[in-house]
Amino acid sequence: MRPKDVVPEMQRTFPDSVLEASDRQGILARVRIEPRAILPICRWLRDVAGFCHCSLVAGIDWVETREVLYHLWSDEMKVYLELFAILPSDDPHIDSVGEVWRGALWHERETWDLVGIRFDHHPDLRRLFMPEGYQYHPLLKSLELHEPEELEVKARHV
Repeated sequence: MRPKDVVPEMQRTFPDSVLEASDRQGILARVRIEPRAILPICRWLRDVAGFCHCSLVAGIDWVETREVLYHLWSDEMKVYLELFAILPSDDPHIDSVGEVWRGALWHERETWDLVGIRFDHHPDLRRLFMPEGYQYHPLLKSLELHEPEELEVKARHV
């Protein structure tokens, strides 16, 4: 598949799930998708379009919503594609893409830990940076500063 054909073909294949596509300097395109369609779209991008590597999964807190962002790489075309979905901030979850790209599992853990986006069906969704038992997600804009006693984490029993 040629780079210029990827986005139009994705829009034809997933007409109700590809919500918008725009040019972005340095990458093939920035494509917004329906969260419920993440797995079929990612499988198609890997199997048909040749995006063999997920190099980034990140989350952004926009207060009213959260955005989950994926950077995908194609060895064949030598291009990145940016995929993103908008999630409600009161229940930010999306299916894990770990079954499509195993390397995404670490990125999803980081995004869960710092921004609170839950990745459904993730085989090991637990804290990566913050200690187990920590109740906050430190990169949320809604996070209020607390007294040190409130941030104390219970001792881990080994």
